Amino acid sequence: MKKYQVILSKSYLVAVSARTSKDAMRIAEFYTGDIQDISIDQDRKRYNFSIGEIECTINDSLGAEEIENSLD
Repeated sequence: MKKYQVILSKSYLVAVSARTSKDAMRIAEFYTGDIQDISIDQDRKRYNFSIGEIECTINDSLGAEEIENSLD
């Protein structure tokens, strides 16, 4: 099989409870990864936040380039 490097763009809507909109944006950027909440209970208590639903709104591949197979 051939191997490809794919350029992928994703956008999400993330529901966050936080003290301010600036905090909510920072929390969404830092504590989410590939459509899941990656925060830990200690962080949620320390910074007083929670993350609700995460919805993927855009999932587009923008191109693909064949790359050499490596030994896996």
